[in-house]
Amino acid sequence: MPHLQFDVNKELNNEQRKVFVEYVKSVFSEIMRTGVNHIAVSLREFPKYSLTLGRAELGDFVCFMNLDLRNGRTNKQKRELAIKYMEGVKEILGIKLNNQYVTYTSHPGNDFNLYEKSLKEWTDNDNPLAIKDI
Repeated sequence: MPHLQFDVNKELNNEQRKVFVEYVKSVFSEIMRTGVNHIAVSLREFPKYSLTLGRAELGDFVCFMNLDLRNGRTNKQKRELAIKYMEGVKEILGIKLNNQYVTYTSHPGNDFNLYEKSLKEWTDNDNPLAIKDI
């Protein structure tokens, strides 16, 4: 169950929020070859001067992404995900590519829990909710 977190120092409108969240889930599902029902997304908005990135000018819009993933994702998958998310942040949220930053954390599957169960380790074409065992 990934928890995909996006912190921006920009006020967004509801349409941007909806389009972006759907983009995030769709891209994750495609690149990581998994379903979407277990994907958690946080999109947090902060005041303009609350976030900064060393390479950005003070007051520029920035986006920090923290992507919590189950173990087993390849470096290639993670890099492709970072690039696609950065492109989406630019196109949908209007934040320059140079003003974005991505970090990953990886955890064993049992660190991710839905009401129904803890999730197993990721496998190709994973659909965690289709598996009924705990």
